[in-house]
Amino acid sequence: MHVSNQQIVTKAIFPVAGLGTRFLPATKATPKEMLVVVDKPLIQYAVEEAYAAGIREMIFVTGRNKRAIEDHFDTAYELEAELAADGKNDLIAIVNAIKPDDMECVYVRQSRALGLGHAILCAERLVRGEPFAVLLADDLMVGDPPIMQQMVDLFTQHHCSILAVQEVPQEQTKRYGIVQGDVLIPDLINITDLIEKPNPSIAPSNLAIAGRYILTTAVFGYIRAQPRGVGGEVQLTDGIAAMLYSEQVLAYRYHGKRYDCGSRLGLLQANIDVAAVHPELGSEFSAWLKERHNV
Repeated sequence: MHVSNQQIVTKAIFPVAGLGTRFLPATKATPKEMLVVVDKPLIQYAVEEAYAAGIREMIFVTGRNKRAIEDHFDTAYELEAELAADGKNDLIAIVNAIKPDDMECVYVRQSRALGLGHAILCAERLVRGEPFAVLLADDLMVGDPPIMQQMVDLFTQHHCSILAVQEVPQEQTKRYGIVQGDVLIPDLINITDLIEKPNPSIAPSNLAIAGRYILTTAVFGYIRAQPRGVGGEVQLTDGIAAMLYSEQVLAYRYHGKRYDCGSRLGLLQANIDVAAVHPELGSEFSAWLKERHNV
C-alpha cells in the first residue's frame, strides 16, 4: 500500500541559533549544542534519535558562531586520510557514523533571535508541506524505543500534531509550556488548552511540554498570526494554542527520561547517567562512582 508523505515524518527541524549564555565561558566560541555528554555533542544525540525514528532530512536553523555544527556533520577528508594512513579503521567508522550516507543535512539562518516560533518559521520553505518533527538539542531524551520513534508511531495512527509532555513540580510551571486536556488512553491527552510559562497559581495542570514535537504544516500560519509573546519573542506555544480551535493536537506522556542540558546541573547529570551505561566505560565508571560514594 502506498503511504503519502502527508502520513509519514521524514524531516526534522533542529533550532540551534541560541547563544547558550548559561554556559559561559564555555560557549563563548562553541555552540551550546556542541557541549559533550561523555563522547558525543548534544546535537548528535538529537540527530541520532531522529534518524532512529526513520527521519532522513535534518534541517538546522542556525545563527552566528554555529559553524562548528555544520563542520561536525560534514565530511572531514583530512582527518579520515590521517586515520587511514595510521590504520585506525575503528576511528574512521566512528567518524563516518556521524552522518550516514542516506542522511541529508540542510542549514538555514535565523538572522535575529526572535524565539522558537520564529526559528520554526525560518524552516517553512524547506519542510515543503509535509508534517515534521522538532527536536530541541538542549533536552537529551533517553528511551527504548527512542522518544521520537514513540511519537512517529503515534503519528502514523492519529495523523495530527503531537507534543511530548512530562509531569513537573507545580512550582516549576513558570519554566515551561503547560497543557490541559482530556485523557484519551493512558499517556495520551487531547489538548484543550496550552499556556506558555504560566504562574503556578494559574497553571491548568503540571504537564509540561518537553523538547520533542511532531507538527502539521498548519502551524506555520498560526505562528505568523500571533503577536509577540513572553519576552517579546514569537512563541511556538502560542501558535500551537491557536491551532487547537481547528485541529486536534495530542500530548504524549513519553516513556523515558529527559535531561535538561540547557542547565549546568542537567548536563552534569546526563554525563553521569550516560557514562554509567556506556558500552566501553560503563562498568569501570560505575565501579569508580561506587568507590567514591563509599569513601
